[in-house]
Amino acid sequence: MDRPLFVFLVSFIAMGLATQAGFGLSKWHRGKPEELHDTFGVLQAAALTLLGLIIAFTFSMAVSRYDQRKNYEEVEANAIGTEYVRIDMLPAANAAQLRPLLLSYLDQRILFYEARDPSQLRQIDVRKRQLQSALWSAVVAPATAQQTPVMALTVAGMNDVLNSEGYTQAAWWNRIPLSAWGLTGAIAIICNMLVGYGAPSLKTAPMLSLILPLILSISFMLIADIDSPRGGLIKVSPQNLISLAQSLREQ
Repeated sequence: MDRPLFVFLVSFIAMGLATQAGFGLSKWHRGKPEELHDTFGVLQAAALTLLGLIIAFTFSMAVSRYDQRKNYEEVEANAIGTEYVRIDMLPAANAAQLRPLLLSYLDQRILFYEARDPSQLRQIDVRKRQLQSALWSAVVAPATAQQTPVMALTVAGMNDVLNSEGYTQAAWWNRIPLSAWGLTGAIAIICNMLVGYGAPSLKTAPMLSLILPLILSISFMLIADIDSPRGGLIKVSPQNLISLAQSLREQ
């Protein structure tokens, strides 16, 4: 769900129609026995409680994934910063070759977080892969020539840099499943139908029928916004990577 506003509009329209449909069913089914009134009230309250729990659980899923993306941005910045320091342990020629490559790689990682255009993301991905290959080759060559613990530490640091990018990408792919969205939406529509069915009259206060759909639609939009890495207003800012890039260039 990369369009939170679209989620809001679709949810609001669908649940508003569901409320009206429930009220229409109640008018059509006029012969409701009074002894079923209490049972219907219990059913309606149980359904709304279940919906509230599901929304809370879905919101928790979105927040946990957002926090995971933030944590991996910090891990990636730490890995790049540590490896930049360890480059000093390489021979001067190899260190001079690696520093601009690592800075270019850092710039690409910042662009990854800030980009939204799919074509730009593809270009960033191609450039990232080229830099990863160049970085690995540049650090493995001197380590192969001089197999010392210091060289092994430098290679391990570069491995952490490359691995952290993979962890970040996996966290950005880790989204709320569409099946979970579908089930939550189905339960929300049923709950709105129950509310409409149990309403005595919607003609005297038609705006009241829109309150529950509006509240639920805003909740769904917020969840979709947090769950979407690029499509919403709430997104992970590469503040650690930007701060690292500024500090390294000031050295």
